Amino acid sequence: MIHPAAGQPGYRRTSLWLLLSFIIIKMVFQYAVLSPYYELHRDEYLHLDMANHLAAGYLSVPPLTAFNSLVIQWLGNSFFWIKFFPALYGALTMVLVWKMVEKLGGGWFAQVLAALAFLCSGLSRMNILYQPNSFDILAWTALFWCLMQLLQTQNNKWLLWMGVVTGVGVLNKYNIIFLVLGMAGALLLSSHRKVFLSKYLYIGMVIAVVIISPNIIWQLQHGMPVLHHMKELSESQLVHVSRISFLGDQLKFFVGGAFIVVAAVIGLIISPSFRTYRVIIGIYALTMLLFTYLRAKSYYSVGLYPVLLAFGSVYWERIFTHDWTRYLRLLWVALIVVPFGLLVNVIFPVMKPVQISEKAGKFRSLGLLRWEDGQDHILPQDFADMLGWRDLADMSWQTWQQVPEAEKPYTLLICDNYGEAGALNYYNRGRNIPLANAMDADYVFWFREMDTIHYIVKIGKKPEGAYMKMIGRLQQTGVMKDTLSREYQWGAGAWLLSDLSPELPAALKRALREEQNVYSGK
Repeated sequence: MIHPAAGQPGYRRTSLWLLLSFIIIKMVFQYAVLSPYYELHRDEYLHLDMANHLAAGYLSVPPLTAFNSLVIQWLGNSFFWIKFFPALYGALTMVLVWKMVEKLGGGWFAQVLAALAFLCSGLSRMNILYQPNSFDILAWTALFWCLMQLLQTQNNKWLLWMGVVTGVGVLNKYNIIFLVLGMAGALLLSSHRKVFLSKYLYIGMVIAVVIISPNIIWQLQHGMPVLHHMKELSESQLVHVSRISFLGDQLKFFVGGAFIVVAAVIGLIISPSFRTYRVIIGIYALTMLLFTYLRAKSYYSVGLYPVLLAFGSVYWERIFTHDWTRYLRLLWVALIVVPFGLLVNVIFPVMKPVQISEKAGKFRSLGLLRWEDGQDHILPQDFADMLGWRDLADMSWQTWQQVPEAEKPYTLLICDNYGEAGALNYYNRGRNIPLANAMDADYVFWFREMDTIHYIVKIGKKPEGAYMKMIGRLQQTGVMKDTLSREYQWGAGAWLLSDLSPELPAALKRALREEQNVYSGK
């Protein structure tokens, strides 16, 4: 379907300039809402460290993130480039939404409406963090784009592209598998089930498997650690997720733009011009059903919405094209922009922690103070995870300098968790200090095993338990300054351990093997 004005002189030029303007606004906005008070997020440090340990798979994520991190490393590992890629993936997702509107016959108003709804939403919050989520949403949207092409053209060769997108999407995050399941189920239950008779579907499946195969082999070689990761996630985090809250949180992603999502659902059900794409409602329903049953985190399903923004925007444009109704267009733009503008300092890390504590009621009412443990805290969890890292790295460096020069080859640098280890390895670049280790997440397979250990630089909690009898001297060398950081609340500090028992290296190796066996399902 082509918009009636598409053939008019200058129409495509206007649409292109508007799109370029939104891309620039999107990229600038993603940097503008990052207060210099905050550092990188704990997950970002882990993802960046993967560039130093390239492999076909990891415990926490598939391998695509590691190669993206390698590119960032080549570019200098600066804050700018770390934040550039999630912003870029967000901008590319917005471009696909823009093209979807065009494919549905929408005009420039529908495109602007969709772009504003995308920009002024929780999607932009996800685009500030260097995590697999931004590319995941792009992959979901690209898969919907291929599906729309397939439904409109009836050219089954689009199934090959769907295989490519699925394969690359899985290499980024396994989450897209739920969309594939929902898509397969909805197509099977619809009049489009004849697609299962096409050879291109199965060729596309082979293409996807070939792309994913290095990661499948890695998983099999390491005892399918993804299963342990999912079990751990379910027991430690998803158990606190309410199914009702999961469903209720969906429209919160879009603040004032939620009416566009609602319009998309209504339009896909009743509009004759959307009949070809009605199966998308089934895909949405089945995928949401899967996530609800599994107690998924609210943001797992966010990749379903960019395509709905396209349909909803076109539907609203068609309503406001007659007589006086066209003058209501500015009202709908305001409904998207104004509420979002009022919430920018709540959704993004703009305010300092002290300012957030003063406005705790506003944050609490939006559920932003609730952490993965199901409890409310002083700061949003993501914000608390952006504090104190440089402080820990500096403490590790100062502690390392207290180790006698002759003993440094026999000194182990160990942290309690992956965030601490990743942060130390990021901020200690250029310093003459070994890489940090941790018996946590991917670091269990990166751990530096030593037969002789004379000193340990420990970052985290004070050593305790059975290890204490193997430590002759324990000296605290650093205390965290930022009391609102998550690490401070966990009691993190810096410690220098010396006069160590010769039995300690063997004890650490046993503990490491136990952790590796747990992750490998042994």
